[in-house]
Amino acid sequence: MQLIELGWGPFFEDHFVPYRNQSFSAMRIIRENRGKYLACGEGGEFKCEISGRFRFETDNKGKFPTVGDWVAVSSLPDEGKAIIHALLPRKSAFSRKVAGQTTEEHVVAANIDVVFIVCGLDLNFNLRRIERYLTVAWESGAWPVILLNKADLCPEADLRKEEVESIALGAGVHTLSASEKKGLEALTPHIHVGKTVAFLGSSGVGKSTIINALLGADRLKVNTVSELGSRGRHTTTFRELIFLPSGGMVIDTPGMRELQVWGDEEGIKRVFDDIEALASKCRFGDCRHENEPGCAVQEAIKNKSLNPKRLESFLKLKKEFTYLADRQTMKANAIEKARWKTISQLSRDLKKKEARIKI
Repeated sequence: MQLIELGWGPFFEDHFVPYRNQSFSAMRIIRENRGKYLACGEGGEFKCEISGRFRFETDNKGKFPTVGDWVAVSSLPDEGKAIIHALLPRKSAFSRKVAGQTTEEHVVAANIDVVFIVCGLDLNFNLRRIERYLTVAWESGAWPVILLNKADLCPEADLRKEEVESIALGAGVHTLSASEKKGLEALTPHIHVGKTVAFLGSSGVGKSTIINALLGADRLKVNTVSELGSRGRHTTTFRELIFLPSGGMVIDTPGMRELQVWGDEEGIKRVFDDIEALASKCRFGDCRHENEPGCAVQEAIKNKSLNPKRLESFLKLKKEFTYLADRQTMKANAIEKARWKTISQLSRDLKKKEARIKI
């Protein structure tokens, strides 16, 4: 397979120059599971390990390879193995904060061209969740497209589509039924040779069913969904880049019940541009859009041109991004403090050593 078929282009070529001069090869990560990698290049597929130096010099999880990443490797063709020495810069990355209290980036998938956000038109349907996924998708640098699956179970599918379109300006919105293979033609314009798409959404929304339909075979495991709450189980347990018979690649990801934000609020500005525009008209620049006088946002709620639940979603996400930024600052300060503490200790030890030598 040629690198261009794997998504290689001028962006990666420019960043690979210093590694090519070191006789390294370029490969793309097509599977990652618990720190084990499978990569593909012009020489085929290789089982990969991270070099000791790379592991030692990498200080957080977000800088380790994930599915979709391009890496510089030294290969052992006879053994079908390779060593990963460097990670190339990413054109896009779908990231979230790791679960729990740790403030660290978790890159779900990298170098994606289009993000398909899948939502079920059963009890899984939730506009606020879609806003959250859209925010993170725009942050990634990829182009979001919303797929409202299970239209066969929803008599009001067209109405639901209109509701989503009202909050998803700039993103395509399509209804489909993967189980009945209806509406899948809406995906075709986004899938081309050398292009990468990713499917994201909660467990049970039908991501694996859609991918199986595109593959024309039941390659991915599909579980039934509980009728109580329309909640699904994690049928995908690891991330994988899959080659489609019609060309192009798709990344399947495990369903996420917890999607914590990561980024710098650019996604919020895209998803909530209507509220951002209203906020610019508030009397006070630091208006919190609660009870302040001259608040254009609250005025829009009073005249019913803005849904109060949408404002609630906006304020919640803003609060999360602010909290994330504060935590990152605290972490950076703590690291810097620890660094200077180490330097000071080394300096004191050196002075003691010099004093003993003089004696």
